[in-house]
Amino acid sequence: MSSSADRRLIVMIMVVVACGLALAVLSTSNRKPAASPPAPAASPAASGPARTPSPQEEALSQLARRKDGDPFAAGRPDAPVVLIEYADYQCPFCGQFTRDIEPELIKRYVDAGTLRIEWRNFPIFGKESEAAARAAYAAGLQGRFRQFHREVYSVDRKRNSGAFADDKLVAMAREADVPDLARFRRDLNSEAARDAVVADQAEGTQIGVPSTPAFLVNGRPILGAQPLETFVETIEQEAAKTAGTGTS
Repeated sequence: MSSSADRRLIVMIMVVVACGLALAVLSTSNRKPAASPPAPAASPAASGPARTPSPQEEALSQLARRKDGDPFAAGRPDAPVVLIEYADYQCPFCGQFTRDIEPELIKRYVDAGTLRIEWRNFPIFGKESEAAARAAYAAGLQGRFRQFHREVYSVDRKRNSGAFADDKLVAMAREADVPDLARFRRDLNSEAARDAVVADQAEGTQIGVPSTPAFLVNGRPILGAQPLETFVETIEQEAAKTAGTGTS
């Protein structure tokens, strides 16, 4: 095993031991409905003094992949704040985040170079969730992940009702302008797609993700359907922290 692989294994062990319980405890908190009106963005200075991350947050922050050209991420690889989302395509709260919260975060923070958003498939509702996750991977191979992602979440679909049968997924890929639908069909059911989804799900399971959606913002957990203000406050605090330490 390479030294980099050794380091990643050590990090994952730290994460499992230190953070699994923390996420499980947080899962008992009530879900809040997502806010529709955007909250005014505070400046980093207005968020108070820079906070010191806990050892658990430091360990969880190492899960950010920061791969240049990653089709399943939005934002600069060197952005000071990374939000990782663990989600299921049959989860209505995940769809709510994609429709109501994420566009505002992209406009305020991703476009400004402050935030990077990384997607992790975490299918928990059965075979159709897994199929949709593989389809998102297949769309990403042709550079259309974000478009497909938004198409899937454009409406809430009845769970395990056939909405994510192969022909329906191909129709969504067509709406998302995936250029080669024959390749999309092949990639959708490929071993590579299955392996990628399993790897994402294993990561979430190892750190104790209890349900969807679940988020890490520089290692800080946010669980459930939270309002925009929750994300704004956390991102602003993390941006202020990195600014205070001189991290770009």
